This record gives sequence, C-alpha cells and structure tokens, in this order.
Amino acid sequence: MQNLNVPLNALWDHVHLRVSDPDAVAAWFEAMLGAEPVRAPGRVDVVLGGQKIFLLKAPGTDMPSPAHPHRGLDHFGLRVKDVDQVAEHLKAKGVRFTAEAHTPRPGIRIAFIEGPEGISIEILERDEKYK
Repeated sequence: MQNLNVPLNALWDHVHLRVSDPDAVAAWFEAMLGAEPVRAPGRVDVVLGGQKIFLLKAPGTDMPSPAHPHRGLDHFGLRVKDVDQVAEHLKAKGVRFTAEAHTPRPGIRIAFIEGPEGISIEILERDEKYK
C-alpha cells in the first residue's frame, strides 16, 4: 500500500449516534450536560461543547448495545476545568458514574459517566504541560 502523504486538513464535524428515542436522549444531554438541542423536520440533534451530535432512531431498537468492551465507538470525552467540581454537580443531578474521578497518570484526571441508552462519556481535566 502506497503512502501518498496527502494532508487531510480535516476538522471534526459531528458524531452520529443511533438511539431508540432521539427526543429523550436530546433532553438528557440538555438537562444533564447543558447541550443545545437543534431540531429539524424528522430529527433532533444536540450541540455540546461546540460539537454536533446527530441523534437518529435506530432500527430494531429491541436489541441492546453490545457489552463493553466491544468494537466500534467506546466513548467520547469532554474536557472540563475541574473534574471533581463537575462530578459533584453531575451527581447532584443524578448522573450515574461508571468510574469515579481519578488520576491515571500525571497531568490528567478523568471520570466516566453513563449517558442515556448506555452511552459512555468521559469527563477529563488535562494539565496543559502534559498535552
């Protein structure tokens, strides 16, 4: 396989999630994480941290997502200024944590929450000197 060394010059546009109830998922992202719902005919999306998350109804929604670990999207991460303070805020709202705030290595502090329909979301605080 030949490497063409062509610069991609790409920017993130969106993450696309298939869910059983797009309206309920959008409402959770709005209530718990402050996302902005964006409605269009036949769909609802959210903007979270300046990024678009497309929420479309999954066909055959009686089938649950596979158990972790699995292939495919594992989680997405949201950078915050103070993980511990954000964690307290989210716990007060009733958000379920799958991993409490901890420091896996110098310069980063992380926690994981469970979003609607089992969506895994990492919240993280990164020390700028450890980018």
